[in-house]
Amino acid sequence: MKNTYKKATFAGGCFWCMVKPFDELPGIEKVVSGYTGGSVSNPSYNEVKTGVTGHYEAIQITYDPSLFTYESLLNLYWPQIDPTDDGGQFFDRGSQYRTAIFYHDEEQKMLAEKSLAEIEQTSRFKAPIVTKVLSASIFYEAEEEHQKFYKKEPERYEQEREESGRKKFIEENWKTKV
Repeated sequence: MKNTYKKATFAGGCFWCMVKPFDELPGIEKVVSGYTGGSVSNPSYNEVKTGVTGHYEAIQITYDPSLFTYESLLNLYWPQIDPTDDGGQFFDRGSQYRTAIFYHDEEQKMLAEKSLAEIEQTSRFKAPIVTKVLSASIFYEAEEEHQKFYKKEPERYEQEREESGRKKFIEENWKTKV
């Protein structure tokens, strides 16, 4: 029986910090860092980091929904971010670091909107949830040095999570040890 893989795309601030939580789980075929949602074709990291391309730093996950559901991906996505920050994530500021769930079909849209509503109803956060649910558009893979950064530079990866405030935020607001 042939596997039918699907794609899921999430923006959660710096893509370096978004790959590891999803990588190497059963049913996850691959996780790629890249850019999406903007107006510039084939953008470079240097262009995206200026904030003028309209692109988000994002990850795209290829997964087998029979082994890892989209709902499970959403449940893993939310605790990686501060969904109330519309100016970026942690110490990464700018439109390229905003949060968003990019849906690839109507089922993903419905599930993403449902999960967002559930987060809003928890009253976990005092500020409003600003994470957007958007239609997926062209996804451009980031340069090779940005792929699986947590494996290439583990010390720098951990330093980024610590100094940015991401690790502390996750532990305090999601009650999840990182």
